[in-house]
Amino acid sequence: MEHAAETLDLDTCWELLAQARIGRVIFSEGDDVEVFPVNFSIGGRSVLFRSAPGSKLELVAEHPRVAFEVDEHSEEVAWSVILWGTAERLEFDDEIEHSGILGLVSWSPDEKFNYVRITPDRVSGRRFHRAD
Repeated sequence: MEHAAETLDLDTCWELLAQARIGRVIFSEGDDVEVFPVNFSIGGRSVLFRSAPGSKLELVAEHPRVAFEVDEHSEEVAWSVILWGTAERLEFDDEIEHSGILGLVSWSPDEKFNYVRITPDRVSGRRFHRAD
């Protein structure tokens, strides 16, 4: 039995993103690619995550073009959503409060008082029923 992948519409992609808790933010730096797993939340049509000082924040400042990927699977179905966009650090109290990120609790024990928003310009998703 053939199990063709289904291309997901934009609303379905955002619904699936809103259900997930862990994603991967992907930075390109010259010939290198850096991938960081993050727990995240959705604010409007943006992805939000917290970061401790260090490499992720430096990459946001130096290379704001990113990809973000989330995938999940069950015994019957698997799906993935990828978005491409621009990451920016949220620096002002009003934009932090209005983003909805303050309710996001990091799973990491590190103190993460830096807030990042990814605003996508492209979103793509696929879902397929797993082979028996």
